[in-house]
Amino acid sequence: RAAVIGAVGTIAKAYVSLLNTTTVHNADALHRLVSSRPPGTPLLTVSNHMSTIDDPFMWGFKGFPITDSKLARWVLTAEDICFRNVFMSYMFRLGKCVPITRGAGIYQDHMNEALEVLSTGGWLHSFPEGKVAQDHQPIRRLKWGTASLIVRAPVTPIVLPIVHTGFEKVMPEKSFFGRRPPLPLCGKEIKIIVGEPVDFDLPGLKQVAAMIPQDTSFERKGWPTITPEGLDEAAQRWLYQKMSDKIQSAMESLRKTLLNLKQH
Repeated sequence: RAAVIGAVGTIAKAYVSLLNTTTVHNADALHRLVSSRPPGTPLLTVSNHMSTIDDPFMWGFKGFPITDSKLARWVLTAEDICFRNVFMSYMFRLGKCVPITRGAGIYQDHMNEALEVLSTGGWLHSFPEGKVAQDHQPIRRLKWGTASLIVRAPVTPIVLPIVHTGFEKVMPEKSFFGRRPPLPLCGKEIKIIVGEPVDFDLPGLKQVAAMIPQDTSFERKGWPTITPEGLDEAAQRWLYQKMSDKIQSAMESLRKTLLNLKQH
């Protein structure tokens, strides 16, 4: 694992710190939470998804310990892209990637792996928009998986939003005969902004959710009830949407701040 993370981290650092021009705003907040948060406290970073190289490249900026396998993040990755065969599965597992099956829902078995990372006080990264988009539009509606992890984690994680731009130019989806280039491009400008932790009143939100009346207007997916609050599927849907909206709002605020910084 140390060899794989060290090698991949070195490549990411070369592209981000040397071959492209990168500016990071509020990097100290990320540094601090990655290296010195309270023992046993999990960290959940969330970001927009501009390209297939966002992770690991977004951690390749100067001064960040991307090659340290003990500090490195775990990341939720698409099973159909990163785990297509035995070799890829082995390598991505060494790279601290957790497979997620698209369309399998928030209670799929792989989510238990993500919960295990959080339960041990680890750092997990998520792309809650669920897919790559290079159109520079406002942050899209978030999938509920990230919110469900926050609620179900034994210890509530610190949730840190990050927004970036420029990786869509380093690895454009359609530039090389209508496809991605064989290698990341150079000479581009990358900007990353790290926000402040999103503040949730989780006990209060759970209390409100528990009082949500039964709703039979949606197709039930058979979600288990969350104890001890007794949150049924209707309550969970309300709770996950409320939390996702707050994360989306924090990310959109960062996106607008980053746009203003680019214009100066």
